[in-house]
Amino acid sequence: MRCIACCGLGATSRTAPLQPLKSKESNTYGGSVVKRIIGAGSAAPATGLTTAQSTDKPAVRRVVVDEGSAGQRLDNFLLRELKGVPKTHVYRVIRAGEVRVNKGRAQADTRLEIGDEVRIPPVRVPEKVESAAPAREFPVVFEDEHLLVIDKPAGVAVHGGSGVSYGVIEALRRARPTAKFLELVHRLDKETSGLLMIAKKRSALVALQDQLRERETGKTYAALVWGDWPAKLKVVDVPLVKFIGGDGERWVRPGKPDEQEAKRSIGLVKVMQRTPQFSLLDVTIKTGRTHQIRVHLQQAGHPIVGDP
Repeated sequence: MRCIACCGLGATSRTAPLQPLKSKESNTYGGSVVKRIIGAGSAAPATGLTTAQSTDKPAVRRVVVDEGSAGQRLDNFLLRELKGVPKTHVYRVIRAGEVRVNKGRAQADTRLEIGDEVRIPPVRVPEKVESAAPAREFPVVFEDEHLLVIDKPAGVAVHGGSGVSYGVIEALRRARPTAKFLELVHRLDKETSGLLMIAKKRSALVALQDQLRERETGKTYAALVWGDWPAKLKVVDVPLVKFIGGDGERWVRPGKPDEQEAKRSIGLVKVMQRTPQFSLLDVTIKTGRTHQIRVHLQQAGHPIVGDP
């Protein structure tokens, strides 16, 4: 599946027939685009983390808030500055008054302003020593002083975690060491290629995430599916349910309207091209459920080509 529009940007993918899916979040189609959609898989990045106990004595730090952190809540600012520190400990030092803003006590929801001085108390935690992400740039579709839009390839995670030591954002930060602020506006599945927005300023991050949350900005995905998609099937309105499978993993399946856990999920489908075996669709999601497009298309009897 490929994201072709988000902010007027989008993505591509495929599912195994009638299997629930694991849950971990230009309309010009030439032959090369179809080949990219079908052959989207690639090897996963190398992993391997080790831990080591820090021997340096922690000390009080005083950090001056810059443009990249202005408007951020104090708790979120501290979680970024104190990576690896449990949230419970961060909130504990805030409540205890050990964290000061401009020499005064502050609450977790205090909004920081440019020039504020934040006193961060000494904290000792085990340090993660991990394989460094290689510096890597990705094809740039758009860039200005606020926003970077790249064409993410399939097979690359957007960030590290869950057995993946690094992803797009870590590689970009290594490739752009002078960038003061680079944060993901949204996410794409590892096996989904397409447009990925990265904010270069916190103001852009907040504004774009608000637009996505309020559905002011749309996402359109290109999906190559098996079979001849029915011309009359333009709206897929099937509730989805997340559940824990027998293997202990999270999965997603179609639900029933009267199921308490079922969440309404709506997608609009437009056929862009047909072949004897496949249909190339534009799918615009009105609700952003996990694996929504994959499950909807599979449930309709037309799974995405290339899904495991």
